[in-house]
Amino acid sequence: MPRRLHKVKGELFESIFKFANGGLSIVSLEGRWLKVNKSITELLGYSEEEMYALTFQDITHRDDLDTDLQYLEQLVSGEIDDYQMEKRYFHKNGHVVWALLSVAMVKDDAGLPMYFISQITDISAQKSATWHLQFLMNVVKGQNEKLKDFARIATHDYRTHVGNLGSIVEFMEEEQQEICETENFEMLKQAVSNLEDTLKNLNMIRLDKPTSFNSLNKLSLSEYVANAIYNVNAIAKKNKCTIINNVDSNTNIWGIEAYLDSIVLNFLTNAIKYRAEERPLVVSIDSELKDKYVVLKIKDNGLGINLEAHGDRLFTLNGTFHKHKDSRGIGLFITKNHIESIGGKIEVDSAVGVGTCFSISFLKA
Repeated sequence: MPRRLHKVKGELFESIFKFANGGLSIVSLEGRWLKVNKSITELLGYSEEEMYALTFQDITHRDDLDTDLQYLEQLVSGEIDDYQMEKRYFHKNGHVVWALLSVAMVKDDAGLPMYFISQITDISAQKSATWHLQFLMNVVKGQNEKLKDFARIATHDYRTHVGNLGSIVEFMEEEQQEICETENFEMLKQAVSNLEDTLKNLNMIRLDKPTSFNSLNKLSLSEYVANAIYNVNAIAKKNKCTIINNVDSNTNIWGIEAYLDSIVLNFLTNAIKYRAEERPLVVSIDSELKDKYVVLKIKDNGLGINLEAHGDRLFTLNGTFHKHKDSRGIGLFITKNHIESIGGKIEVDSAVGVGTCFSISFLKA
């Protein structure tokens, strides 16, 4: 090769090596750093002189060292041509740097190993994001386990109490005829009946029966809305709340019984919970057809939500934005998951001091 061409190629290699965005290095067969570029020194915090006084073994996390050395042995023996692995280096300051390491070997004209070429890419940010996601998944998993425990308790212990309430209602009907003719007694009787139905639906989910959990059923939306309104009648009456039901009686959706119960109840109880004290609460419930969906709109004139400040965490776990003593930040999170699990979606429009409108889209049956 002409001397000038050899010189040009050498200068080109030197420029590429020096200014490459990723970390590039030449490492001896014993693991000593023979040449490193600026990216590596910035990544690991050592100067070039400090790097040349070290081996890669000196700054490799011990849990990754054996795997790295095994790959190098396979390279030298000719079993593999190159390898790639995730590994941890120790920064000069002591913290761990996660990197994606790619290694190939350079041989002389006789085919004997000379040195290794290593490319080191920083993946610490990706690892941090992965750990954060895993943490959130573990939180959700823990919450799911708590919900399962609640369902077990509700369907086992609570059924006994509901049975007792049913018996008391029957005794009252037999012995207290005058009381049984009052509106409050009829509300109590219906509430006990609805509670029993809810526990049955919870039990079906807990047992994971294919006919009720893994497939959707055709449900009358107006019927479930009417039941939910009846279930909150006493609370609404106590808080001087007027609920207007405009849901079309012929509207059917695809859903799961217990989920639909929970969805409608959650929005109604939230409307009552976050009412504005300075005006009577009015909640209107309407339905409309939109493409393949039935859209259920639940609108109130309550406190309202500052969507600009809280919109991004409205449906997140533990996302609270009102100072109500019963706020836990879990109701909307669970409700959104229920809606999406049956193929629906949810939108919200709200203004502080004016009120809130939740639009829930269910698959039209």
